[in-house]
Amino acid sequence: MSRRYDSRTTIFSPEGRLYQVEYAMEAIGNAGSAIGILSKDGVVLVGEKKVTSKLLQTSTSTEKMYKIDDHVACAVAGIMSDANILINTARVQAQRYTFAYQEPMPVEQLVQSLCDTKQGYTQFGGLRPFGVSFLFAGWDKNFGFQLYMSDPSGNYAGWKAAAVGANNQAAQSMLKQDYKDDISREEAVQLALKVLSKTMDSTSLTSDKLELAEVFLSSGKVKYQVCSPEDLTKLLVKFGVTQPVADAS
Repeated sequence: MSRRYDSRTTIFSPEGRLYQVEYAMEAIGNAGSAIGILSKDGVVLVGEKKVTSKLLQTSTSTEKMYKIDDHVACAVAGIMSDANILINTARVQAQRYTFAYQEPMPVEQLVQSLCDTKQGYTQFGGLRPFGVSFLFAGWDKNFGFQLYMSDPSGNYAGWKAAAVGANNQAAQSMLKQDYKDDISREEAVQLALKVLSKTMDSTSLTSDKLELAEVFLSSGKVKYQVCSPEDLTKLLVKFGVTQPVADAS
């Protein structure tokens, strides 16, 4: 039945579904997972890097985490080329707001403006939806630390803990069980790594398969920090998610 209604994004099926948008969400389900957790003193983002070949030169810059402005960052799951377009759009919007009003753009306003762009691609013929989901982490003076998730339809919502990408249903149910409202940033990192270790297709977690970023306040200023591979390895060993590597002697 769906075959008659899935040729365009602009056609509703008799059940009221937009199949092309649903297919875009399905594409994200095959991408590397990303998890975001809101804690009392910051926001933690963890992403899974898909290493497709041993011959691939690993990127020195981050693959899953992007800084949008000094106070907002995001984790990405889906088609990276689509994500780059939207991230650049978000960066320009954030800078325009700062230029016009001389203060950082409120996090939800930035997320909403980007989701308006995504929604436009589901309503006009000849366009396809962006095949990417975002987890936005940020801080502003109105609502403090915030975590938002958005999908290809242009919908977004605030979350305490959220997962996108492969095995997101299993990850979401684990987060629902183990999340506490007064969780600290360190506990949030531990929970995110534990959830990824259980839901990732890979048998063992290593620093070259993961990326970890945090948004927190330092001396009254918002700081975005990406964890180095060496520190990430130490965290994985500390939380018992991976075994320490024996020194070659």
